[in-house]
Amino acid sequence: MSNRWNTHSLLSVLDSHIINYPTPASLNYAWSFGSTAGICLTIQLISGIFLAIHYTPHIAYAFSSIEYIIRDVQYGWLVRYIHANGASFFFIVVYSHIFRGLYYGSYLPPRESLWISGVIIFILIIGTAFLGYVLPWGQISFWGATVITNLASAVPLVGRSIVDWLWGGFSVDNATLNRFFSLHYLLPFAIVALVFVHLALLHENGSGNPLGTDKASNISFYPYFYVKDLLSFLILLAALSIFVFFWPNTIGHPDNYIPADPIVTPAHIVPEWYFLPFYAILRSIPDKLGGVVAIGGALLIFIVIPFTNLSYTRSANFRPIYKIGFWIWLTNFLFLGWAGQIPVDIPYIIIGQVSTFIYFFLLAFGIPLSGYLEKSLFKRVLTQ
Repeated sequence: MSNRWNTHSLLSVLDSHIINYPTPASLNYAWSFGSTAGICLTIQLISGIFLAIHYTPHIAYAFSSIEYIIRDVQYGWLVRYIHANGASFFFIVVYSHIFRGLYYGSYLPPRESLWISGVIIFILIIGTAFLGYVLPWGQISFWGATVITNLASAVPLVGRSIVDWLWGGFSVDNATLNRFFSLHYLLPFAIVALVFVHLALLHENGSGNPLGTDKASNISFYPYFYVKDLLSFLILLAALSIFVFFWPNTIGHPDNYIPADPIVTPAHIVPEWYFLPFYAILRSIPDKLGGVVAIGGALLIFIVIPFTNLSYTRSANFRPIYKIGFWIWLTNFLFLGWAGQIPVDIPYIIIGQVSTFIYFFLLAFGIPLSGYLEKSLFKRVLTQ
């Protein structure tokens, strides 16, 4: 049987990258977030294709077409709510995947290329999710698109041209909706292509492990580790089903179930929860261009951190100073999410600005500083 698998090119790839793929024996359930994210991407792709069949990208019919899908298309309500709630679960899994990578030092060499490819995928996922949030053409969809696209006007020299291209005119209108629908449909396929690159880079250097060592004992992925991934997928499916069948509209904003009205501005424009930490960073900077730079830096800083570490080891389990900084940063990130949904007022503005400072300081200076201190302590212990 083994020879038969090795003589067939496709089966040989499956055998070497899935079945007999060498996997560190110390992996725990935190390493199942990657494969679960792939399942979420598949769910979003399939449900999105079926929704695109019935969706009408026109400002006069977009909102009604969503209602038509929910009310009149057979099982349309199921596909719509799977796609809408699936986006939130996708981000839960992706954020967990990123947090695990930060905790266990998965961004460090020789896996820095793997980490950078993952950051690029994350940025594309954020862009795709924003484009999709505009498509229902509700109040929050319309005004969210207006606010966010207007940020591009702060870019020197070419900002106004970028906004005009995004809008396709002089305001968020039918041309904007068509552009956003086209991009929202195409970007997931680009994400799929990058996921294959991500997997290729993963299999080039192998998976990390909780011990943070490259000399871990390996065993085959099948039949030992696929069970962990399967359990994570079943938990995800169960949680998603609860929301789809019992609380399908809980995560969405109530104002987005009102058709878009360019004349009436909502009292408080709040994006989806997975945008809130970055939205809080954007609002914390009083200058428009500064806010654009800050939100871009909040994402791009993840590309830089693989080159700022000074520690001997990767895993936070053996890095006491880094571990404290990590949990402070994670708590602060969640706090930014809370701050992003609060109206812009005193003292919440100051709270958001302090949280933004902590976010950047711990990523830009906390990682190299903790590595330097731990390295110094380690040398001191060895010389005693």
